[in-house]
Amino acid sequence: MTIAEQLIRMAEDELTEYSTDARKIEKLRRKFSFAVPYPKQKAVRDQVAASLPTNVVAKLAEGNRQTIALPFWGIGGLGLLLGISGRQPLDFIATGVGFYLAFQIQKWGWELQAKRLVVQTLDDIEASMHQPQPEAP
Repeated sequence: MTIAEQLIRMAEDELTEYSTDARKIEKLRRKFSFAVPYPKQKAVRDQVAASLPTNVVAKLAEGNRQTIALPFWGIGGLGLLLGISGRQPLDFIATGVGFYLAFQIQKWGWELQAKRLVVQTLDDIEASMHQPQPEAP
């Protein structure tokens, strides 16, 4: 597993907690500082940023993954309902396809959001390194 993949997994773990993005970034800053030396952070950030797609569908999936997956969950549920009640085994194909697509869309959106969080955290670390430190009285 590369360093970038490790950072993405750390960000995915952080996404499971209900908190603000600023709090997630603050918690990830400490973890990233231990995992990646400062000179390599720029290269890792560029690598993760290059892997982020810029098309409209990816941006929608990142921000609204549950909303986009909802119709596919419905198709899967409807196929299951019709397959059981009507005893039509071909309706179970819609169940499998619908559930698979819904799961994959949510998984893809989750990974995109984690990658974006990694980039934001590394940018925050970079910005804090260039800010002058306040003087203690």
